[in-house]
Amino acid sequence: MKRILWFRRDLRVEDNPLLSLGGEVLPIFIFDTQILNSLPMDDRRVSFIFDRVLMLKNSLQTKGSDLKIYWGDPLDIFNALEAEGFDEVAASGDYDAYAKERDIKVSHILHFRYLHDTYIFKPEEVLKDNGTPYLVFTPFYNKAKAHFSKEHMQEYVYAKQRLYETSYEGITKIDVDREEILPLTIESLAFKKNLLKIDNVEMKLEQFKKNLPCYAKERDYLDKDATSHLSLDLRFGTFSVRSLLRFLLTQKKEGIDTEPFFRQLIFRDFYAYLLFHFPDLSKHNHKYRFNGIEDKGKYAAFCEGRTGVPVVDAGVRELLQTGDMHNRVRMICASFFTKDLLLPWQWGEGFFAKYLLDYDAASNILSWQWSAGTGIDPQPYFRIFNPYLQSKKFDKEAGYIKRWVPELLSVDSKKLHDESYLLNHAIEGYPKPMVVHKEASKNALAYFKQRL
Repeated sequence: MKRILWFRRDLRVEDNPLLSLGGEVLPIFIFDTQILNSLPMDDRRVSFIFDRVLMLKNSLQTKGSDLKIYWGDPLDIFNALEAEGFDEVAASGDYDAYAKERDIKVSHILHFRYLHDTYIFKPEEVLKDNGTPYLVFTPFYNKAKAHFSKEHMQEYVYAKQRLYETSYEGITKIDVDREEILPLTIESLAFKKNLLKIDNVEMKLEQFKKNLPCYAKERDYLDKDATSHLSLDLRFGTFSVRSLLRFLLTQKKEGIDTEPFFRQLIFRDFYAYLLFHFPDLSKHNHKYRFNGIEDKGKYAAFCEGRTGVPVVDAGVRELLQTGDMHNRVRMICASFFTKDLLLPWQWGEGFFAKYLLDYDAASNILSWQWSAGTGIDPQPYFRIFNPYLQSKKFDKEAGYIKRWVPELLSVDSKKLHDESYLLNHAIEGYPKPMVVHKEASKNALAYFKQRL
């Protein structure tokens, strides 16, 4: 068997289904111009991916293999590779709309072999008794738990492979019928390095091992740092979800309650599952006709972290500066965006998509629809977070707020959770709240009711 191993969301050597396939292989990674052309030259994700691709290439070389790196449209690349006599291309499944359409087109060029890797369950593995997908998380969760077995934690071992003879130097740029070899630098892709220091998986696991006993109680608190910080690694596959499950199993055997975190992993699966079965969710509401009210002024203030609502501005500034945002703050910001400001959820989803390092289409889209009250969720549209109560509960001493909004360092922490104070007192260099939450909530409910 002569096959192409197409690395995508699985940038690792350990526990990788691709590398469990034997025979003659051509391992490749494609910097897809259909995606790259819409990104700014300093996009942090491109910098992260490029760094991890180089690490993958080095890891493969230590095993006597290598990685051929391409730049171009995947269809042009596979059309060029077709003439080399490959039997198939193997890759892990990817479920967003663009990926699914791209893979179908590639399958018309070469036989496409899907491998399951990114999530715990296959898209059609957890269904109702009548064969239809679940729409509510709790029944899905219960069915998934009952179905879960040791096979979902299996470790893939490295198979004996023979490396296809070709040049693995530099970056191979293919544009229709034109081929060019470029230096192996991010600048060759017309991007520049822009990456903050990110701890490796081993360091994250070691810290999470300490945090796990308190995860359920503390994960929502902005000053506790009780989360796993593994979303980026799961997104790009620098760490497999099976490895994480095996890690949880060892902790469970030591008496640690791992169920709360396991539930979050199932939630991650659930959102990918929904996007797979209902691809229209990527752009359109599942229910209700809430389209939001387009207001570029409000949108700009939100995106600059200048709303006058401290916890919202702190979250946005953290995102702009680091490419990350605490999950609780993501929910607070999304609720404020769609309910207090009545902006279209698609605008907010697009803003997060632009800056989140761990951006995952399914998780981001379904979370925004959840906040907007338009998605697959039994809770009606009237779920509205009060950002001041949220920050008072989860950032009582305002440590998170003051870290990201230094204009507020000298303000008493209690006052940063007090909307009345913020509305009636001028703070040098910081705006007053752009809306009154109670009034904005009332307006939002009236707007939604009109469109039922």
